[in-house]
Amino acid sequence: MPAFEPVRFAALTDVGVKRSHNQDACAAQPAADATGFAAHGHVFVVADGMGGHAVGEKASAKAVRDIPFLFLKHVHDGVLPALRRAFTETNTGIYTVGQENPEFRGLGTTSTALILRPEGAWVGHVGDSRAYRIRDGRAEQLTFDHSWVWEIARRQGVDPDELGDFKKNVIIRSLGPDPEVEVDVEGPHPVRKGDAFLLCSDGLTGVVPPEEIGPVVSALPPDEAARLLVNLANLRGGPDNITVLIVHVGAETGPSSSRKSNPFKRALAAWNRRVPWPFTCLGLGSGLAALSLFLHAEEIPGAAFSFSLAAIGIVAGLVGVAMHLRKEPEEPPQPNDTPRELHVYKTHSCLVKREFADKFAEVERILTEAMKSQNVGADWDGHAKLVAEAEAKYKKASDAEAVAARCRSLLFLADAFHKARQKEESFRPSWTSPAR
Repeated sequence: MPAFEPVRFAALTDVGVKRSHNQDACAAQPAADATGFAAHGHVFVVADGMGGHAVGEKASAKAVRDIPFLFLKHVHDGVLPALRRAFTETNTGIYTVGQENPEFRGLGTTSTALILRPEGAWVGHVGDSRAYRIRDGRAEQLTFDHSWVWEIARRQGVDPDELGDFKKNVIIRSLGPDPEVEVDVEGPHPVRKGDAFLLCSDGLTGVVPPEEIGPVVSALPPDEAARLLVNLANLRGGPDNITVLIVHVGAETGPSSSRKSNPFKRALAAWNRRVPWPFTCLGLGSGLAALSLFLHAEEIPGAAFSFSLAAIGIVAGLVGVAMHLRKEPEEPPQPNDTPRELHVYKTHSCLVKREFADKFAEVERILTEAMKSQNVGADWDGHAKLVAEAEAKYKKASDAEAVAARCRSLLFLADAFHKARQKEESFRPSWTSPAR
């Protein structure tokens, strides 16, 4: 198990431009120390409520409160059953509220949970709120959207993007509407040092593509990245509530961390997987017995010692074989406790390149002109300094530094606009995504 290291994370939820109520919610419960990390890990959850104003808010709030609590309650039974029970029991609770209160009929929510533990990352999922792992210039979607468009695409064997907006917002699985729900649980996904994870509602992914999300998450600390992504979604119309939860990993966990372990131990473990230890002992014992005979025939010292070692090896091997034969066959795991095959449902290239800084420079130019024409206030001197720094980094620094500087310059301006913006104001930019 790798040494415990606190993760860096940030969570932000916003009502967006077009909605009057925020039906999204999120929660983070990082482990406080190594003991907590080994026992239950870091827990992160997002939810996107559905229904009337109070209905959706109530469902998502209950999901992000109950799922972490129930997972911690059951984790001693194993991560997979605990995560599944956390979702199913939360579903029962939300469904019961809807049945007992006529005004809450239609109560429902999506939810996606990320559990980071010593063995890797686990994902529990119902709905179309997504989980991404961002690694080596790729944004890997770890969740399957439970929507009509994704289900039809699966049946037809095509990319969901090829179907356009066909039933794009129709969710076929969520927490609350039905007494029972099928929960997707996958893990443990390997986790490497430098990985970033993103949980988000469709208010982000509906207007900001993964090709842009990845560089922002990679270039900036979690708090700045979360703010910039929310601002980008709002600048492009903010048609829905937006929730972003970003986690940056410092220490490696899972199978990939074995690269740092002792090479001899790795080789021994690999050999033992191929050849059980009793047969290894029998082989070594036989080899030592042959050596003992050779030494005795040639009258070379050491024959007796070799014979003793050979006897020990052969006896140990025979005992091991006997123990192995007497072992009762293990019961096969129950289907409900068997993890699904690990999937990466879609992969998007999101390398941090200078071209990305160019795209955001153009967004920043348009925003600057629009804000000045509409007399939207900002600290223009402060912004000018950040622009100069971004241009200097672009000329002399690395791609990552150039992108980070441009992101900060845009964030400064977008934050100022976000503070000044009101729902009723006429200035509502809704730019399309820069060309990919």
